[in-house]
Amino acid sequence: MGRLNVKVVPGSSRNQIVGWLGDAVKIKVMAAPEKGKANEAVIELLASTLGISSKDIEIESGHSSPSKIIAINGVHDEAIRKAFD
Repeated sequence: MGRLNVKVVPGSSRNQIVGWLGDAVKIKVMAAPEKGKANEAVIELLASTLGISSKDIEIESGHSSPSKIIAINGVHDEAIRKAFD
């Protein structure tokens, strides 16, 4: 299992992975930060980018914060890092 620090910007004009911002990946999503919609959008975008099921991605901490720690099953830290470089 790998872990990824992310910085989420909700309410953006499109869903996109911007790139590294220090030790976190900056992710913009169109969804609003209400009722978990932005979190769901982040999970779907990460799953699509990594080519895995969204069921393999879980928000470990930061559910109501822009800074989150994401746990990714079946993918190690090194592979995650390469996917976003």
